[in-house]
Amino acid sequence: MAILTVRNLAVGYDRRSVLENIDFEISAGDYFCIVGENGSGKTTLMKTILGLISPVSGMIEYGDNLERKQIGYLPQQTDAQRDFPASVYEIVLSGCQNGLGNRFFYSSKQKALALKQIDKMGLTNLKNRCYRELSGGQQQRVLLARALCATSRVLLLDEPVSGLDPQMTEEMYQLIHGLNEEGLTIIMISHDLDNVKKYANKIYGVPSEGSNQEGGMQVC
Repeated sequence: MAILTVRNLAVGYDRRSVLENIDFEISAGDYFCIVGENGSGKTTLMKTILGLISPVSGMIEYGDNLERKQIGYLPQQTDAQRDFPASVYEIVLSGCQNGLGNRFFYSSKQKALALKQIDKMGLTNLKNRCYRELSGGQQQRVLLARALCATSRVLLLDEPVSGLDPQMTEEMYQLIHGLNEEGLTIIMISHDLDNVKKYANKIYGVPSEGSNQEGGMQVC
């Protein structure tokens, strides 16, 4: 059963499309990658899927009782975010915000979940360290742990290996692959087609700006 269906979708800003005629389905357990050149509209498409931007036209439908608040999101980092003065534990715990409801404080269950995800990402010995003191690869693992606090079903990642060295890139791909093998549905934006092909079971290609090509699906 499809957990996300996109039909004849157009995305953009101020009712002006940057991508049109987008059609795909994502099933539970998929490793789905949206690939294309930088500036081709991939991030706009992902923000539309998340509900952060309204579609210009077309349909996005959630299935199998999936709700937007059940989707974890790992966006691209800005320079300001890399210098954020908080501990690893505080940042990971903030991934539980959607579950606070009307409460002002995190529950013991949420705190335990944050510690679990910190351990899962191999960060236990860094949990009290300041985030801005960490390497790029360590910061990405912190943000991945934070996103995992928000979901047990679907994880969206926007260029998760951007700026990482080759070793850290491979480690991040392996971490994400392991999460997918555990049953988490992965939706990833990337321009790294060669590496994506090693892991994804479905790839949606976004055409580059000014090209005459249309986007389309590839089942791996």
